Amino acid sequence: MDTDEQSIVLPSSTTSGLSLSLHPLPILNISEHLTRLKLQTQSNSPFVLGALLGTQNGREVEIVNTFELATEEGRDDLVDRDFLVSRRDQYKQVFPSLEFIGWYTVAPVPTSRHIALHEQFTGYCSTPLLLVLQPSTTTSSSSDITGQTLPFKAYEPTIEIRDKKTRSVFIEAPYKVETGEAERIAVDWTAKGGGGSTSLESHLQAQRAAVKMLHERILVLVQYVTNVIAGQIPTDHTTLRSLSALIASLPASENKGFREEFNTEYEDVQLTAFLSSLTKSTNILNDLVDKHLVLTGGSRDDRTLTVRRRGTGRQGMGMVAGDWGMHP
Repeated sequence: MDTDEQSIVLPSSTTSGLSLSLHPLPILNISEHLTRLKLQTQSNSPFVLGALLGTQNGREVEIVNTFELATEEGRDDLVDRDFLVSRRDQYKQVFPSLEFIGWYTVAPVPTSRHIALHEQFTGYCSTPLLLVLQPSTTTSSSSDITGQTLPFKAYEPTIEIRDKKTRSVFIEAPYKVETGEAERIAVDWTAKGGGGSTSLESHLQAQRAAVKMLHERILVLVQYVTNVIAGQIPTDHTTLRSLSALIASLPASENKGFREEFNTEYEDVQLTAFLSSLTKSTNILNDLVDKHLVLTGGSRDDRTLTVRRRGTGRQGMGMVAGDWGMHP
């Protein structure tokens, strides 16, 4: 079985002339995809499948983004084509320059199962690439960051002729990690645990500590008053007067000004949500009208022109009728 799996990949003496660049975002997406499926399925080796998005100029390929793929219900070896096309078109609207260039999975090595999956993607890309995450692979001790130190391997499909028969195989393609300035900042921020040293988080942590301390002190005062009422501790009128003065100094939250300001803020939020819903409904209605015009064979310009002509005819008739009424 191991010999058969190894035979799917050509030996290292066969080199690929592909110039491949891998950006940090696909690395983070695939790693997060694997970790999430492990927690959801309670399995150490869940089936992971996704698509690669990027750009290709001749033999130069850049893997820029990824999205997850679905399979047919009960069939891990059959890709849900409708879901693939839908997600690809959605990403195309947001990132017009990115194309579907391959797929990714998690496995120790490519096998004949991956060949069967790979053939399902040839209808969307002539030579789809395969990016494999190998979690069990030990990292290299090389000091070169571009020297395959990550547990990822990229493969390029090719055809091998052996004993006058052809079969689909993979060639391992070397890659380099390429980062832009924005990606470098994002990766550094993620590596530090979400920017623990930022001023915003420091401010929020200080606010949280202050609110927590205030809450604890309020609980102490409430417990003291409860114990005094229950007769468990002696009454200290000085402490009670200080507590009463403290409560009297607090601003009243049910006065007319507070209620008016609260209602104004609440209405603004509701209005914003209503406008957002109205805009979304208008866009849906606009798309529906466009589809209707396409099905009926007309266009918006033709429909508008026809309505204007009808309106002009009615106005003309009204003017003529008015003229007749003026002349006996």
